Amino acid sequence: MGAAGSKLEKALGDQFPEGERYFGLENFGNTCYCNSVLQALYFCVPFREQLLDYYSRNKNGADVEDNLLTCLADLFTQISSQKKKTGVIAPKRFVQRLKKQNELFRSYMHQDAHEFLNFLLNELVDILEKEAQNAKDEVETSSPPEKIVNGPKNPQANGVNKEPLVTWVHKNFQGILTNETRCLRCETVTARDETFFDLSLDIEQNSSITSCLKNFSSTETLNAEDKFFCDKCCSLQEAQKRMKIKKPPHILVIHLKRFKYIEQLGRYKKLSYRVVFPLELKLSNTVEDADSEYSLFAVVVHVGSGPNHGHYISLVKSHNHWLFFDDENVEMIDESAVQTFFGSAQEYSSNTDHGYILFYERLASENKS
Repeated sequence: MGAAGSKLEKALGDQFPEGERYFGLENFGNTCYCNSVLQALYFCVPFREQLLDYYSRNKNGADVEDNLLTCLADLFTQISSQKKKTGVIAPKRFVQRLKKQNELFRSYMHQDAHEFLNFLLNELVDILEKEAQNAKDEVETSSPPEKIVNGPKNPQANGVNKEPLVTWVHKNFQGILTNETRCLRCETVTARDETFFDLSLDIEQNSSITSCLKNFSSTETLNAEDKFFCDKCCSLQEAQKRMKIKKPPHILVIHLKRFKYIEQLGRYKKLSYRVVFPLELKLSNTVEDADSEYSLFAVVVHVGSGPNHGHYISLVKSHNHWLFFDDENVEMIDESAVQTFFGSAQEYSSNTDHGYILFYERLASENKS
């Protein structure tokens, strides 16, 4: 990568961002799914900063057992503290830990980048929640006994009404969906909230993210065998159901469902559909009806014609420059090149590089024109 690294430094010249590092990641046989997602997360600046902060606060704990969080924090710290501006790093410790933790990622089969992202974020949350619980238990056990003479201060401590812990992973990625069902007989609306770290969208040929989001929030009628049990009518009734975004996340991750199970074939097929994803996205199907504006900063791209083989690369925006990360290789690309990853307008095309996971960051209100 020496030559490629110096080529990138030459390309950026005086514009090389102060303190930034652009490092490729070594591939251990089939770990491009992991490398592409790690690059997207590294250039998710608020997430990176909180992870580096976590590392600096916990690096002296000699008793800290290796887990995915410590390995990821260690890797990001290793990249950010390199003396050179460009180069290659082997994420060996992280990949070993990942394989040890989850047998799904142990084989040399082609893995799914979206499954990996999902597993990683949920694993990080579990680790942070356990650490917070352990810290709380330590504080409680070290409290002077006379303080709890009159019984526990919080009678609901054993799980009832316990506020879920909001970690910095939640603060970055978590949004809230509301599932509204309206009974067509009595008009009563039942709403149920659910949290999400990413939105998985069905895709259609020659469509856009905006139209996919509209379809995601479109109204569906529940009738015949799908009738809804209305508590007010105390019976099964026809109803209308729709999903809305109640609380948009700070980082909006959109997963395009490019792998579809085809009943007649008895297997999954890759949908190479052309789905336009804008550099700036307005999220309008929210409960408040106020538009949330987002800016695209990373795309994980699946390269290949089928679901069981292929390759992953990532495109990343850093300090207003777009970069192309393909395992060890890092290159600068023109912003206009991003649109070559929308997909193919024809079913059989020589272009097999298609946007698969999109990362958008919410723009602060004052940035809006």
